[in-house]
Amino acid sequence: MDERAEDYLPLVTQASIDFLESTQAPITALAMGHVALDADVTPFDNSGSKKEGVSLTYKKHDGYAPMACYLGQEGYCIEFELREGSQHCQKDTPALLKRALERTRRLTKAPILLRLDGGNDAVENIDVVLSHNAQHADDAPVDFIIKWNPRKEAPQDWLQIAEQQALWTEPRPGKRVGLFDVSVKRHWNGYEYTLRRIMREVERTIDKHGQHLVIPTIEMEGWWTSLSCECQAIIDLYADHGTSEQFHSEFKTDMDIERLPSGKFATNALVLACSVLTYNILRWVGQNGLTGPDAPLRHKAKRRRIKTVMQELIYLASKITETGRRLKLSFGKYCRAWVIFDRLYHRLAYG
Repeated sequence: MDERAEDYLPLVTQASIDFLESTQAPITALAMGHVALDADVTPFDNSGSKKEGVSLTYKKHDGYAPMACYLGQEGYCIEFELREGSQHCQKDTPALLKRALERTRRLTKAPILLRLDGGNDAVENIDVVLSHNAQHADDAPVDFIIKWNPRKEAPQDWLQIAEQQALWTEPRPGKRVGLFDVSVKRHWNGYEYTLRRIMREVERTIDKHGQHLVIPTIEMEGWWTSLSCECQAIIDLYADHGTSEQFHSEFKTDMDIERLPSGKFATNALVLACSVLTYNILRWVGQNGLTGPDAPLRHKAKRRRIKTVMQELIYLASKITETGRRLKLSFGKYCRAWVIFDRLYHRLAYG
């Protein structure tokens, strides 16, 4: 892997997408009809090592800061780019989004909803989405929700605007929440974009413990979006973006991939790509084998964790025998996963 890492990396990455495409992996859309495409950075803690590319991450530990893209409510991984720990989350993100959108087009014809954190509040990301839509005018559109980074803007200034434009509610005594949207012009590469931004202003005169405040606290949040939904619907759709943190944890804990094995950056990038292929295969196995009526008894769920898939279908006691010039895989008489294993095997081998 050290010698051929750069040659193997595109092949393994391509194999992962080919697998999802050829098996027609089930991709569940959101209730609104769009398929979610969540992109986010997740630091890998590699403290105490001198591996190439390891440096201080925003989590204040030494490691890497790879960026992943997950598709659908199942969370199929279509991109996981290894990055140095100190690299800013926006660097190289437009190129990553271009690749992710092209791969997504191969897997679903439904409209896409791209969701990004505030660290990726950059008009060039929006330009990638709009340019993609222009190039694929006959396909379903790609929409976006990107958390607004207020940078140096003060909440007090926006409170005056909110008093005039917002729809205010009072969830509890001493707390007011105002929702409104604004139209903002942004420029990139000589183009002017008129964008919609959802705003939420929160004013507290009494804290959650019932303590009256001498000076009210004011919080401000915003979300860029191409959708025309109501303000609260946009906020709820973005809140669901947090589900991608579960997918990060499955890579780190269930697959134990956080501490990458090699001292070379290119080799670790290849190892990460191999883990993505493995993750997608296990995710497909779980969605097709452990959510149906013949699955081992468990609570109902739309998605099974990678750890559950391995426990139920990978860690099975079996015996390999050779007879009649054929290899046979023999399971115990009372193996509860045999029916599922057999069905999945035939679907992959002959489907």
